Amino acid sequence: MNKIITKKPIKQNTLIDNHGRTIDYLRLSVTDRCNYRCTYCMPEKMKFLPKQDLLTLDEMDYLCALFISRGIKNIRLSGGEPLVRKGIINFISKLSRFIERGDLNEITLTTNGSQLITSSQDLYDSGVRRINVSLDSLDEKKFNEITRRDDLCNVIEGLEAAKNSGLKVKINTVVIKNKNLDEINNIILWAHKNNFDISLIETMPMGLTDKDRIDQYISLSEVKKIILEKFTLIDSSYKTSGPSQYSKVEETGGLVGFITPLSNNFCASCNRIRLTCTGKLYMCLGQDNNIDFRNLLRTEDDLSLNLAIDRAMRNKPKSHDFDISYKNQAPAVNRHMSVTGG
Repeated sequence: MNKIITKKPIKQNTLIDNHGRTIDYLRLSVTDRCNYRCTYCMPEKMKFLPKQDLLTLDEMDYLCALFISRGIKNIRLSGGEPLVRKGIINFISKLSRFIERGDLNEITLTTNGSQLITSSQDLYDSGVRRINVSLDSLDEKKFNEITRRDDLCNVIEGLEAAKNSGLKVKINTVVIKNKNLDEINNIILWAHKNNFDISLIETMPMGLTDKDRIDQYISLSEVKKIILEKFTLIDSSYKTSGPSQYSKVEETGGLVGFITPLSNNFCASCNRIRLTCTGKLYMCLGQDNNIDFRNLLRTEDDLSLNLAIDRAMRNKPKSHDFDISYKNQAPAVNRHMSVTGG
C-alpha cells in the first residue's frame, strides 16, 4: 500500500463528539505482542494475534495521515511493547513528516523500557522527544514477580540511555496493593533524582489474567495519603495530552501525576480515541464498541473512511464502566490492555 494523504488539516474538520469534547489525541497500538507478562495486564501463557491479522505499517501510516487530516494533533504509539515491532523506527521517521509540516504536535511512545539501550538514540533521531516508561518496582524480586521477567537491570540501563539521547522520560507506575505500595515514595524520590516525572496509575479491569484484580486494586486517594506522610504535594497546572492530574512535590521539585480511571474517572475531559494493531478504532478504553478500519481501508475509498470517523464521533460513549468491587468479578471488557494499548 503506497497511497499517502498530503492535504493539511482544515479547521472545520475538528473532531467533536456528541458530548462536546474535542478529540485531538490518537493512541495507536502497533502490536499486541510484549516480551513481559505483567500480572495486572495478561496471563503468563498469553495468546497473541496471528501476524496476518495486523495492519501493515504502511496501512497504519495511511490511517494516521487520515486522522491527522481530520484534526488529530498528538499521537502516542503503544503496544504490547511497540519497540518489538519490526520496522517501527522507520515508521516513526516517516510519520514525523507531519511534525515538520506543523500538522502534528508530537509523536510520543509508551514502552516497558526493555529495548531502550539500543533504541533510544534512534527514537530521538526519528522525531520522538518524550517517552513513558512502565516501571512498577525498583526491587529485583518484586519486578520479576510483577513482569514475570528478570530484566530490571536492563531497564535501568535503558533509562540511562534514554536520558543520554535527549529523550524526556516519564515513569508510569501501576500501584498494586500488597505488592509495590510500600515502594511508592521511594520510586517517586528515585524518579525525581533522575529528572523523570512520574505518574501513578490504578489497575484497570481489562481482560482475564491469572490474578483477581480486587486483590491488586487500591484507590490513589489512599496512595496519596501515604505520599503525604513523606512529601508535600502542591497542585500543578502542568498538563500533557494525557489524563494525568499533576502535583509538584515540594521537597524534590518534580512532578507526580495521578491517573484514576476507577476512583475519580476523567471521562468528562476525554480527548482520546484508540486504534488497535488490527485496525479497530475504539472510542473508549473501557467500552467494546468499535469500528473496523482495516476492512474499510482495504475495500472502500476515503469518503467511506471519513464517514466512519464521523460515526465514531457520534458513538463515543460518555464514560467507561470500570468496576472492581468484589472477588472473581469478570473484567469490564474481555480484551487485554495490550490489544488496545495503554
